[in-house]
Amino acid sequence: MAKARSAPDMWMIVSILLILAIGLVMVYSASAVLAFHQFGDSFYFLKRQLLFAALGVGAMFVTMNTDYWIWKKYSKLALIVCFGLLVIVLIPGIGVVRGGARSWLGISSFGIQPSEFMKLAMIIFLAKLLSDRQQVVTSFTKGLLPPLGIMGLAFGLIMLQPDLGSAAVMVGASLLVIYTAGARLSHLGSLVLLGVGGLVGLILAAPYRMKRITGFLDPWSDPLGTGYQIIQSLYAIGPGGLVGLGLGMSRQKFNYLPEPQTDFIFSIVAEELGFIGGAAIIALFAILIWRGMRTAMTAPDTFGSLLAVGIVGIVGVQVFINIGVVIGMLPVTGITLPLVSYGGSSLTLLLTALGILLNISRYSR
Repeated sequence: MAKARSAPDMWMIVSILLILAIGLVMVYSASAVLAFHQFGDSFYFLKRQLLFAALGVGAMFVTMNTDYWIWKKYSKLALIVCFGLLVIVLIPGIGVVRGGARSWLGISSFGIQPSEFMKLAMIIFLAKLLSDRQQVVTSFTKGLLPPLGIMGLAFGLIMLQPDLGSAAVMVGASLLVIYTAGARLSHLGSLVLLGVGGLVGLILAAPYRMKRITGFLDPWSDPLGTGYQIIQSLYAIGPGGLVGLGLGMSRQKFNYLPEPQTDFIFSIVAEELGFIGGAAIIALFAILIWRGMRTAMTAPDTFGSLLAVGIVGIVGVQVFINIGVVIGMLPVTGITLPLVSYGGSSLTLLLTALGILLNISRYSR
C-alpha cells in the first residue's frame, strides 16, 4: 500500500525523548545508593538503562521509518511466537524467577520478559483481526468472542507466572481496541462484570494477593509487611512539597523505599522534584497520549487507527496504574512507569511500539 509520507508527529517525538531523558536522570538518582551498596558501582543501573535506551531509540527509529502495514502481515506469526515464549517461560529450569514470578528468559542478570512482547503482539493481532471483521464486530459470538478467547488465553498464561500487572495492562489496552473497533458497550459491560468477579476469585485464591488488598485498604494494619511499600512511598511524596528536596536529595532511597528505581520511581520524583516535577511528567504523558489519540483518529485506515489506539492504551493504562499505586489509590501490582522506570524489556519494547505509532502519524490525514 503506497501512500505519501510526511514528517512524524514532532509533539510525540519531543515528549517521548523528554520523558526518556528525565527517566535516565531519575534512574541514576533513585538507584545510586542501592547500586553502590549491592555492586560497588553507583552507575550500575544507569549504564544498563543507557544501553537499553540506546537500543530502544534505535528500534524506534527503525519502526518509525518502516511502513506499519508490514506488522499486519506478520501479526499471526508474532502472536504464535509470543504464545510459545509464554509457555517456555513456565518450564522450571528455563524460566527465571524474579520477584516471586517466573516471568523471565535469559542468563544471569540479562533477560527478556515474554509478557512485554505479548502486549504488543496482542495489540497488533487484534488490530488486524478487528479491521478485517468490521462487519461482524457488533455480534457477540462472531465478533467479540474470538478476540476475547485469544486474549483470555494469553491472560491465563501470564497469570500462571504469576504477573497480574502485565496481564492487567494487556487486557486494558486490548479492551480499548475492541471497544474502538465497534463492539457493543452492553456486551463489554457484561464481560467487565464477569471479569471483576473472576478477579475477586483470583485474589481470594492467592493469600499474597489478599494481603496486598488489605495492605492497600489499611497500610498501617501491617506497617512492616504488606503496608510497608505504600507507607514509605507516601513518606517520600509528602516531604517533596511544591518544589521538592532537590535532585539527588531523596531520603527514602537509602534502603527505605523498595524498588526505588523501578515500580516506585515516581515517589522519588515527587520527593526530589516536588509537585512541579511530578506534574511536569504527567503533563508530558498527557501530550503523548493526546497526540497518539489524534494519530488514531486521523489514520488512513482502520488497522492503523486500532493499532494506534492499542499502543496509546498500553502507555495510558501503565501510567494510570503505576501512579495510582504510588499515591496509594490502587493496590501494589508491580507495574513500572513507562519510559521512566528502570527495565530492559519494557523500555525497549515500548520505544519500538512508539516508533510504530510515529510511523502511523506520518500517514495521518
